[in-house]
Amino acid sequence: MSELPLPAISEQALQAAPATKARGYWATVGRRLLRDKVSMACALILIAIFLAALVAPWLHLADPYQGSMIRRLRHIGTIGYPLGTDELGRDMLARLIYGGRLSLIVGISPVIFAFCIGAMLGLVAGYAGGKVNTVIMRAVDVFYAFPSVLLAIAISGALGAGIVNSIVSLTVVFVPQITRVAESVTTGVRNMDFVEAARASGAGPFTIMRVHILGNVLGPIFVYATGLISVSMILAAGLSFLGLGTKPPEPEWGLMLNTLRTAIYVNPWVAALPGVMIFAVSICFNLLSDGMRSAMDIRN
Repeated sequence: MSELPLPAISEQALQAAPATKARGYWATVGRRLLRDKVSMACALILIAIFLAALVAPWLHLADPYQGSMIRRLRHIGTIGYPLGTDELGRDMLARLIYGGRLSLIVGISPVIFAFCIGAMLGLVAGYAGGKVNTVIMRAVDVFYAFPSVLLAIAISGALGAGIVNSIVSLTVVFVPQITRVAESVTTGVRNMDFVEAARASGAGPFTIMRVHILGNVLGPIFVYATGLISVSMILAAGLSFLGLGTKPPEPEWGLMLNTLRTAIYVNPWVAALPGVMIFAVSICFNLLSDGMRSAMDIRN
């Protein structure tokens, strides 16, 4: 058998197996997430709810504030009122769609603010260590002495009812949780080789945290924060239910539950609709967060 020279073998090998571009980490995460049918179904439901709330003025819905005692507590499927009417005769479909605006704002905004503040505090505490870490983390630990629900109620009660005060109280509740996660992830990254190389090259602490550490810890923090949205939705609805959140006659799912509680024995299906919306959005965010966590775990 004749033997081919080495250059010929190398040339044939290159022609037989052309080099392919390797996928990046985030491209792999996105591809795995798209294959998760449950996560994609939840994402589609959330997108539909977001779009409906966003384009509500152009859907030609009934006035969510105009009621009539003549048509109060109409059943689901009534002509002209597909989801019935509430205790004041207002269209439930319009109030649920318009109420999604306030509910989503009050539920998501605290997590966004807490994500920005908590990620910054955790990044500084995890990278600096020593006394800086002790001061930040011990201050954070103070908030863990109180349950989240009681802390949110106490802060909202002290500040007074209102959307802004609800957002502030929930932000205070979630900042310690995100800070602890950010500090834990940063502590595990700060002594890795690429950080030591950047430090040896003369890069300052701010540059190292912004360029080298932030990109490696942002993913786990974001996934954890996404899971907190479901908790935030429930807490925001609870504050409104107790009269510490949105004020009447604004349509908000938690407040609608409060006003419809007296009608639960007369028309239970209509009274349960705001709770169904809160449950649907919360479970979709929870399942989407689980899907993102699984997609980011490349070891599996």
